Amino acid sequence: MTDSPRTFAVREDVERRLAKRYRAELRFRSAGLTAIGIAVTILCILIGSIASEGIPAFTAHQLVLPVTLERDRVDPEGDGSEASLRRGSYNRVLQDALRAEFPGVTARSDVRNLFNLYTPLNATRLMDTVLGDPSLVGTTHAFTMPLADDLDLYLKGRLVDDRTLPVAGDLTVTADGDALVLQSTTTDFAALVHEMQLALGAEARTLEMRAEQVLVALDQVPDEDVARLQAEADRHAANAVALRELALAGEGFLPLTGEMPSVIIETGGQAFRLTQLATDGSSARGTAVLGDGEVENASAWTLYVIDTPEARRRVSDQLLIWTRSLVERGMITAGFNTHLFSNADSREPELAGVKGALYGSILTMIITMFLSVPIGVFTAVYLEEYAPKNRFTDFIEVNINNLAAVPSIVFGLLGLAVFINAFGLPRSAPLVGGLVLSLMTLPTVIIATRAALKAVPPSIRQAALGIGASKTQAVFHHVLPLAAPGILTGSIIGLAQALGETAPLLMIGMVAFIADAPSLGLAGFTEPATVMPVQIFLWSDGAERAFEARTAAAILILLALMIGFNAVAIYLRRRFERRW
Repeated sequence: MTDSPRTFAVREDVERRLAKRYRAELRFRSAGLTAIGIAVTILCILIGSIASEGIPAFTAHQLVLPVTLERDRVDPEGDGSEASLRRGSYNRVLQDALRAEFPGVTARSDVRNLFNLYTPLNATRLMDTVLGDPSLVGTTHAFTMPLADDLDLYLKGRLVDDRTLPVAGDLTVTADGDALVLQSTTTDFAALVHEMQLALGAEARTLEMRAEQVLVALDQVPDEDVARLQAEADRHAANAVALRELALAGEGFLPLTGEMPSVIIETGGQAFRLTQLATDGSSARGTAVLGDGEVENASAWTLYVIDTPEARRRVSDQLLIWTRSLVERGMITAGFNTHLFSNADSREPELAGVKGALYGSILTMIITMFLSVPIGVFTAVYLEEYAPKNRFTDFIEVNINNLAAVPSIVFGLLGLAVFINAFGLPRSAPLVGGLVLSLMTLPTVIIATRAALKAVPPSIRQAALGIGASKTQAVFHHVLPLAAPGILTGSIIGLAQALGETAPLLMIGMVAFIADAPSLGLAGFTEPATVMPVQIFLWSDGAERAFEARTAAAILILLALMIGFNAVAIYLRRRFERRW
C-alpha cells in the first residue's frame, strides 16, 4: 500500500514545523547561554578589577630601623615605672635612628623631608613595645614600622612611571664649584637628551595650539575680555618659543626642570640628581643627594629615570632615593599586611585596618540575628498556621510584603526618630544599628519562613493530627523541622543583606571616624563603632591614594563574608532538605 499525495504533503508540513520548532528552541537556548555568559563575564570583570586594585593592600613594606633606647630618653624619671616610660621621647628616638642612617643629611629642610619616610604615629607603637617589654630600655632594638603610604605604593610600582636605561661607559664625578660634573666615557646620555628635546618640542606645539585657539576666540568675546585673551595668547606663544630654543641648545646644556622627568644616577651607595644634560650626550651636571659626591671611573652605575615629573607627585626625588638606598641595605622588607586586620581605622593609610569595622559588624549582626530571626519565624508560624483568614490578617500580610520593598534608608530615619531621639540610645552604637537592621530584615525572614511552611505537604499535618497530636505539637514537632532548611536559608540571606547595608546606618551616626575597635563583650554593644560597608564608604572618600587599595581590599573582605554566609545557607539547605 502506498501513501497518497495528501499523506506526503501532511508529513512534509509536520517535518517543516518540527524543524522550525527545533530552530526556535535552539535560538532560545543560545540566547539563554549567551545571557549567562555575558553575566559571568561582567562578574569576572568586576571581581577582577576589584581584586587587581585590592590585592596590593594585603602586602606592605616595613622599615626595620635599629633604635637605641637610651634610658634618659625613654625613662626620664629613671625608675622604670609605667608613668615614666609613657613620658619618654619616642619620636626623638626614631628621628635620631633615622638620621644615623643618613649622616650626610644636614640641611633643616632635608631633615624634615627625611622624617617623611614614616608616620609620627609609629612613636606610639614604639612606646607600646617598650611598655610591653621594659627590659628593652638601654638596648638597641630593631623596631619594625610600616613605610609611608606613598613610598609603599612606589615600591609596588603604583606611584610613578620609571625605568632604568642601559649604560656602557665608566662614570667619573668631579666637583665644579657648587655643582658636580658627571662624565661618561661614552655617550650614555645621548638617548635621554634626544627624548628631552622631543618632549620639549611636543610641549611647544601644545602651547602654540593653545595660542591659536585663544586668537580664534577673540572675535567671539566681549571687548573687555580681548586684552586679557590677547595677553594669554602672547604668553603661550612666548613660552613655546622659549621651549624650542631650549630644545635646540646646540653645544650647550639642557636644563632639567621640575616639569620634566627626573634623572638619577646611582653608584656605590651614592646617588646624584641631574640638573643639566650636555647636548653631546657624554656629560651632565647635578647635585649629590646621597654620599660625598666623589666618584672615579665607576663601571657599575645605574641611570634611573622617573618619567613622572617631580612637580606632579607628592613624593620628592630625595625620598625616592633614600627609599631605594634603604632597600639596597636590606632595611625595608615586604610581607603580609597584618595592620589591615589588627588595626582599626586611621588617618594614615599605612596604619588603617578593618578590625574596628569587623568588630562593629559582628556586634551589629548579633543584635540583628537575635531579634529578627526569632520574631520573624514566630510571626510567620502564627500567620500561616494559627491566624484566621480575615481582612485584618490580609491587611497584615499586605503590609509585610510592602515593608520588604521599602527603601532601606527609611528604616534609618525610623531608627533615628525612635531609638535615638525618642528612647535616647547612643549614636554610632551596634545596639542601635542592630535594631534598625532588625526592622529591615524582619519582612524578609517572615516571607521566607511562610514560603517554607507552605512547602510542607498538608499530609504531614493531617497525619500528625490523625494520630492524636495537638495543633501545636503538629506544628513544632513535624512542620517546623521539615521547613527548617527553607527557614534557615531565608534567614541567612536576610542577614547577609543586612550585613551589606550602608544607608540606614549612615542615618544613625555610624559613619563617624572610629579609631578604636569596640570590645567584643556586653559593653561593646553601646560603644561607638562602624561596620564594613560604612568603612568602605569612608575609605573611598579618602584623599590619600593608598586608600584606594584599602577600599578595594575591604570590599574583597566583605565579599568573602557574604560568600561565607551564602555558603552556609547552601550547606544547611542540602544538609536538612528532604525530597517528597
